[in-house]
Amino acid sequence: MKTIAKNKRASFDYEILEKYEAGIELLGQEVKSIRNGRISISGSFAIEKNSQVFLINAFIPPYQPQNAPKNYDPSRTRKLLMHKSEIKKLIGKTREKGLTLIPLRVYNKGGKIKIEIATAKSKKKIDKREKIKEKEIEREIEREVKEKRYK
Repeated sequence: MKTIAKNKRASFDYEILEKYEAGIELLGQEVKSIRNGRISISGSFAIEKNSQVFLINAFIPPYQPQNAPKNYDPSRTRKLLMHKSEIKKLIGKTREKGLTLIPLRVYNKGGKIKIEIATAKSKKKIDKREKIKEKEIEREIEREVKEKRYK
């Protein structure tokens, strides 16, 4: 499985609870563009509508801009392909208070393009600040240890 794109902000902004794998309904030129690594899933999310799951705001530029159809929208809504039982689970979880569906990564599996989505709970600003402070403390400790090694 080759990872094509990652949503790096997801783990910082959300507390990830459960992960799911889904296919994406794409056009031919979108598949080629994604295989070239030209996809952005930062700022995108998934919603449930009419017992189906859709990916909103994922940006896939055309493979060859000069040959793209005139009405092509790079950030159009795309349907996610999942089993009905998984969709029912997701619908139940998203109706809980504060849970959302966010894409974590896009990857190639057996010649098909898959997306990993997760049910997530939004972190509060205080939690984010605490995490930043913890990382800074760890960096300072590592610096001190390195300095003592070289003395």
